[in-house]
Amino acid sequence: MIRKSSGSRGFTLVELLVVIAIIGILVGLLLPAVQAAREAARRMSCSNNFKQIGLAAHNYHSAYKQLPMHMGGTRRVPAQASWFSGYGDDCNMMMLSVFVGLTPFFEQQGLWDSISNPNSVDLNNPGTPRTPPWPAMGPTPTEEENDVVIVNTRNNAYPPWMTEIPTLRCPSDPGQGLPAMGRSNYAACLGDALHYTDNGPYWFNLRGWPKIEVHTSSNESVLASCRGTFVPRRSMKFRDILDGLSNTIMMGEIATDLGDRDIRTMPHTFAPGTFSGLRDNPVGCRPDIDPERPRFWDPSLTDIAAGNQGRGFRWASGCQPYTAMNTILPPNSETCMSLGDTTPGVLSASSRHQGGVHVLMADGAVVFLTDSIEAGDPNIGTVATYGTGQRAPGSQSPYGLWGSLGTRANREVITESLNQ
Repeated sequence: MIRKSSGSRGFTLVELLVVIAIIGILVGLLLPAVQAAREAARRMSCSNNFKQIGLAAHNYHSAYKQLPMHMGGTRRVPAQASWFSGYGDDCNMMMLSVFVGLTPFFEQQGLWDSISNPNSVDLNNPGTPRTPPWPAMGPTPTEEENDVVIVNTRNNAYPPWMTEIPTLRCPSDPGQGLPAMGRSNYAACLGDALHYTDNGPYWFNLRGWPKIEVHTSSNESVLASCRGTFVPRRSMKFRDILDGLSNTIMMGEIATDLGDRDIRTMPHTFAPGTFSGLRDNPVGCRPDIDPERPRFWDPSLTDIAAGNQGRGFRWASGCQPYTAMNTILPPNSETCMSLGDTTPGVLSASSRHQGGVHVLMADGAVVFLTDSIEAGDPNIGTVATYGTGQRAPGSQSPYGLWGSLGTRANREVITESLNQ
């Protein structure tokens, strides 16, 4: 009698390996599509954040008949200041970004209340009320030491400046936490020039206080060089945008630093020739890029920002590396400062999205512009002072469509569609 096997036949090793290989191939084919879908969702979320910021700016303008001030805030009056008074923590030295005033307009009323009133919370001494309390509108949003030895102000103990605001973050940007003091992926557009874009009509003495310059030449230089939607320490209105709100960039997207010497996010801090050198040659820092890895600075370069001064590292600070951008070099180009984070620099828009950046137009529209946008000749210098420099005040931007979009009242005609 023949006995039949009662057990079921299983897979052979070869069959199992074939199935695993097929599954691996399918996963390999599907993974890029899944990743692309995720990035598309993150990019849409980033665009929505920007739209909320644009709506907040328009609501702010409706309420106050002006845009929020870039580099605004409180300051010492000359009678209260001295040569060695330094940054201090009794005022914010008119160094606040446009986002501070916008907080109640993008659903951060609680944060605004803690900023606009005296605050006794000290992050360095939790549970112990600070005496005296932080002033209304907060201290200087800075963490570095002053160059005066007797002053060593580190205002990372002030809670609002250390707050991470979701509306100001792009989901595609993985940067988080220290050494940043609350990151921002969005920045105010200052135009297509450098001179006076750090201080506007005020002169800032590192050892003293911001004071207004009354001589004619400085005000004329501000008019000649500060050509963007925002002008430091000056109230701006939509009526100032003569080129049309739909033709003028109000803000641009920026990537935050990850500590990897990325040319877009870790600024070069000592341009050849410093102030005049960078104005005359916007690509003056380009020779310091690593030729083998063109997205990074040369490993031997020492003139880069301190670890806590990366791009987008302080949402509350109006200093250029943190919440400002210009339309001199095309998107995702290198960042270069004249001297340090309180000086003017060549700081374009940048992002973690593939191939381009979001920009917020003054009419509230969000547009994605590619890195290949027509940007003219980067070797042409920017306006220096009134009546001097390589191009006259009021002249057409030499930086092509990109530069034209960054200026508010230059009568450039935009003939190309921005919906790329």
